[in-house]
Amino acid sequence: MALNKVFLIGNVGKDPEVHYFDSNTRKASFTLATTDRGFTRTDGTVVPERTEWHNIVVWRGLAEVVEKYVRKGSKLFIEGKITSRSYEDKSGVKRYVTEITAENLELLNRLNATSDDNQMPSQPAQGNQYDYTDSISNMPDDSDLPF
Repeated sequence: MALNKVFLIGNVGKDPEVHYFDSNTRKASFTLATTDRGFTRTDGTVVPERTEWHNIVVWRGLAEVVEKYVRKGSKLFIEGKITSRSYEDKSGVKRYVTEITAENLELLNRLNATSDDNQMPSQPAQGNQYDYTDSISNMPDDSDLPF
């Protein structure tokens, strides 16, 4: 059994680059920054915050969403897989690239768009919510359970 799954929450580093192919397929690519907070260890050692940059690639319909709504600074949730590839640069040197191929993407903030074309799709302000306080206070005493 094997698993190749990545979950990231971060901020877009620059506006996405979108490429179109002959088969009406599009590909968008951009960088995503994730930052681990800094902290102080119990012995007083200060560990500074650390930012990692990830190369994100999205295809087809997801690339269309990225093209319309994602800009530098957008906060995103990315679900995908790690992919790697190699190519030869103009000098003939073999280069290696590691990317995250996004399979799912969620926009975590709204853009301040100036035109109707760039307005975020309407999303419910709140999800399915349930007040559990009444249920908890009315639960029977479980002290007679055998475990």
